[in-house]
Amino acid sequence: MAKTYLGIDIGYDRLKMALVSGRQVKKTISVPMPTALLKEGRVVSTETMGELIRKTLRENGIRANYAALALSGEAVFVRTLNVPQMAADQLTYNISYEFKDYLTEELKNYAFDYAMISTPEEIKAQEPQKDEKGVPIPPTMDILATAAPISLIDESRAMLRKAGLRMSKAAPAICSYIGLIRGLNAEPGREYCILDLGYKSIRMYMFSGERNTATRELEVGLSSIDDVIADAYNVDVHLAHTYLLTNNDGCQNKEFCVNSFNNISVELMRAMNFYRFNNPDSQLSDIWLCGGGAVIPALRTAISDALDMNIHDASELVENGGAIEDCNSFVQAIGIAQY
Repeated sequence: MAKTYLGIDIGYDRLKMALVSGRQVKKTISVPMPTALLKEGRVVSTETMGELIRKTLRENGIRANYAALALSGEAVFVRTLNVPQMAADQLTYNISYEFKDYLTEELKNYAFDYAMISTPEEIKAQEPQKDEKGVPIPPTMDILATAAPISLIDESRAMLRKAGLRMSKAAPAICSYIGLIRGLNAEPGREYCILDLGYKSIRMYMFSGERNTATRELEVGLSSIDDVIADAYNVDVHLAHTYLLTNNDGCQNKEFCVNSFNNISVELMRAMNFYRFNNPDSQLSDIWLCGGGAVIPALRTAISDALDMNIHDASELVENGGAIEDCNSFVQAIGIAQY
């Protein structure tokens, strides 16, 4: 019998949770986030956040024991590495040194982990190699390596304990998408581009099968469009965000919004062109949209026109996703529970 997890995605704008058993999504919940409770991808008050999760579960009649938490990309370092084949204990020890040029604190302040990308069959199939002295060179393997502040892991565990949950999984958001792609049983090498149209930023994840081939981040999100709407209507940004999502006064099709959508689309086009330049053999032609911006028709149209790609809802990556209301907003919570 499949174990049931509560997948949790804590965003700047909303808290999203999904109760998942195996590949089946039992229930989804979304509630507004208190202002300034999340800063640079980290929860400011674990007590407040834990109580919000507990209260939300109680009000929605959800009982869960095990939590799977999607960690913000702002707080966690992720690298795809090609390393010599080695034992698990050696690999765990060596991973930390692959991050030493990226981390701002001492290595001892971080927790390191990895997930295998290469299969045993792929490693075994490599042609034997020797160095210039004729000494055999071990085969290599691809791994997805992560580095997270130990303090973040401790805070997350305390937050979930306050909510009455046990933290069974905690992994970067990219692992959510790997979890979804893995469930598709897609043919090896099929390319995916998943575009997370978030509140503070927009992230573009490229995959070849389960392998993350590139990640691009635009330091612009829906909040920048809120600012434009707030100026146009002389309202605060919170009301402006409601205007944006409900298309109040047809604001999504007003010139000031259309210009913002086009600016975002041009930046995405540049990122895609850069990816294709560095991956000339890529046949990437499809893009899956998730996050709050996925429900804005005018933004979707601008992205489609700029990228000239087939646009899909990320709900297509979820089993029976079309039957889940606002599924595009929950894919991180669902994917991390399935990872």
